[in-house]
Amino acid sequence: MHDKITSYKDLVTWQKSRELVKHVYEATRAFPAEERFGLTAQAHRASVSIPSNIAEGYGRGTRQNYLRHLRIARGSVYELETQLLLCQDVGLLSDQLAGRLIERADECSRVLNGLMVAVELSLPCEN
Repeated sequence: MHDKITSYKDLVTWQKSRELVKHVYEATRAFPAEERFGLTAQAHRASVSIPSNIAEGYGRGTRQNYLRHLRIARGSVYELETQLLLCQDVGLLSDQLAGRLIERADECSRVLNGLMVAVELSLPCEN
């Protein structure tokens, strides 16, 4: 781990959300083909949106834009959690697997919230 953040790739929240994407894709591989454009696609888009928005916000260069993208990423975490619960409700995910994925999503959300607080407190105000 780096002592100093020099890239969005150094951010723990980006790393954890990237891992979450991998786990979501692995879990949805077993979904029936008719779900390819339904919950499978929705869960893929929401999960990919999390690290993508963290990276995009980091690259925008202003605190306001960074926070905006971090909030979008947080919204995508909540969207993904909802989709995972729906997958569980309709029997596409076992209770155990859905629980593990939701725990990972919750961890991403907690770390993301911490990053948002740090960005709000540590960066100089933009005009």
